[in-house]
Amino acid sequence: MRGRGSVWVTAAAGSWMAFAAAAQAPAALPQVLADAPTDLSVTVYRDPGRSSGAMDLDHLSGFALIRETRVVRVPAGESRVRFEGVADGIEPVSAIVSGLPNGLIEKNLDAELLSPASLIAAAQGRPLTLVRGNSRTGKIERLPGVIRSGPEADGVVFQTQDGIEALRCSGLPETFNFAGTTRLSASPTLSAVVRSTRAVTEEIQLSYLAYGFDWFADYTATLSADGKMIDLGAWVTLANGNGVGFPSAHTQVVAGQLNRETNGAPPVADEGAMLAGCWPKGSTSEPVQLLEAAGAIPLGFAAAKRARATMVANAVLEEVAVTGARRVSQEQLGDLKLYRVPERTTVASRQSKQVRLLDRAGIPVRRIFVAVVDEHDDDGRGGADWVAPAEALLRTRNDAANHLGLPLPSGQVVVFAARGGARLLLHQDYVRDLAVNEEVEIALGSSSDVQVRCVSEQTSVDRGRARTIPLLPGVVSLRRTSLNSVRRIEVSNARSAAIDFELVVRLADGARIIRADRPLGTRNGRPVFRLKVPAHHIVTVRFQSQRSQIRAIRPPQ
Repeated sequence: MRGRGSVWVTAAAGSWMAFAAAAQAPAALPQVLADAPTDLSVTVYRDPGRSSGAMDLDHLSGFALIRETRVVRVPAGESRVRFEGVADGIEPVSAIVSGLPNGLIEKNLDAELLSPASLIAAAQGRPLTLVRGNSRTGKIERLPGVIRSGPEADGVVFQTQDGIEALRCSGLPETFNFAGTTRLSASPTLSAVVRSTRAVTEEIQLSYLAYGFDWFADYTATLSADGKMIDLGAWVTLANGNGVGFPSAHTQVVAGQLNRETNGAPPVADEGAMLAGCWPKGSTSEPVQLLEAAGAIPLGFAAAKRARATMVANAVLEEVAVTGARRVSQEQLGDLKLYRVPERTTVASRQSKQVRLLDRAGIPVRRIFVAVVDEHDDDGRGGADWVAPAEALLRTRNDAANHLGLPLPSGQVVVFAARGGARLLLHQDYVRDLAVNEEVEIALGSSSDVQVRCVSEQTSVDRGRARTIPLLPGVVSLRRTSLNSVRRIEVSNARSAAIDFELVVRLADGARIIRADRPLGTRNGRPVFRLKVPAHHIVTVRFQSQRSQIRAIRPPQ
C-alpha cells in the first residue's frame, strides 16, 4: 500500500518494459498545422422556420457559408493538414479545399475539444508522467505511467512501474503531465490528408457550411405629427452561436427561402462533469467521497457564455458607431436577395451584433382602418352578431416615388409617434419579405375609436327586405335554397376627422356575393367594400351571398 485507501498491484520490471513498449503508438502521418486565416468571408442564411422574435444563441437554426484564406506548408509525400478554429457546427461533407497540389485524399472533423474528460480519454493507453508529492520526503515525484481506464468508469485508474492505482485516492496531491500525449485542440479542427510530390508553400481557400448562425431585420418607423409620413430605419442583427469567432470578416446576409435539406449537427454542446471515485479513506461507515472535475467543455467556452450579456451590449454599441455612416448594399442572388455589409465586421463567438441596413425619411403613408367578416353566420366570434374595434394600419408602396424602392427583408417593426420632440411607442408588428413595387402595410393595432358591428338579418321581414338590395352586375337569376342571410355591417367613427375604411369579406369555397348596397371591389383576391366614414358618423353596408350554384349571364361583348 502506498497510502491509505490506495490499491496497487505489483508488476515485474520486465512486464512493465514490455507494456511501455507496446503502448508506443505506430508512426503516424506528419502533422501540418495551417496558418490562421488571413482573410475571412461569412455569408449568413436565415432560419427558414423563424417568423419573428428575438434569437436564442443556444438554439440558432440558420447557417452560414464560411470562406477562409490560409497559408499551408506541405512536405513531400503524404501528410495531414490541420485547420484549427473552424466553426463548431461545421458540416465536414461540405468542406472544399482549393489550392493544394494533387487535391485531397480524405477529410476528417476532429470534434473532440480540449476538456478534462476528453484529455483523459485521449491519453488513455499512452505513456505519460504522474506528478505527486512524497509524504515522507516532501519532494515532488515524477513517475512514468499509463492511464488504464478513463472517466467513463467513474474514475481514473493508472499504472506505474510499482503497480496499478486509482487517481487521487492516496491522500497525496496528484496530477498528470500530458505533454506530448495528445493532439487535442482548444477549438474545432478540420483535418485533411494530402499527397504532394514536393515540399510546397501554398495559399489555399477553405470553404464550408456551418450551423449555429442566424440573422433578422429590425425596423423602426416614426410617424409624423399629422400622420401622413414616416421615417423608416432598419438594422440587420447577426447572431453567431458557435464557440469560434470570425474577426474582420467580409459579411453578407441572404434573404429568401432556400430549398435545403440536411441532417447536420448543431454547434458544440456542454459535456458532463468528470467524476473520480475512490475507496473510503476513513472507517467503513463513512460514505464514498467523489472528486468532481467540472467544466468538461472547450477552454474559454464557459467564460464566454457567462459574459455574453455584457459582450453583446458592447458589440452593438461598437457596431453602431462603426457602420453608422455606410449602409448595407443589396444585390440579386438568383431568386434570393444578398445584402452586403460595406465594411469588414467581426462576427464574434457567442454574440449578436447590429449593422445599419437603411435610412429613409419622408415616406408618404395612408392610415387605413380594416375589418374582416365572414359571408355566413359561422364567424368564430361566438354568434352571428358581434361588435369589435377595427384594426388600423399604415399603407404605402415599396417604390422610388415613395422614397423606398429596394427589397425589404422580413423582420420586426416598431412604430413610434412624434410628439413634442419626443417619440412615443405606438405598436410592434412583423413584416414579411417585400419586393420592389409591392404594397407595404404596417399594423398599428386595434382602434377603440372605430367600432364595427355585424348583424345577421334572418327574420322573414329581413328576408323580404333583402330583395331591395341591388343585385351585382352579371347576376340575373338565383336559387333561393343556397342564399345566406343578409349581413349588415355598421361602422362608427368617433374620431374628429373622416377615415378611410375597408371591409374585407371572407368567402367559403364556391361562395360569391350576389347583392350589395355599396360598390364592391377586390383586394388580394377577396371582396372588399371601401368606405369613407365622416367624423362622428355611422356608415352601414348590407350584402348577401350565395354558397352554391349561381347562374350568371354576362352581356354579350
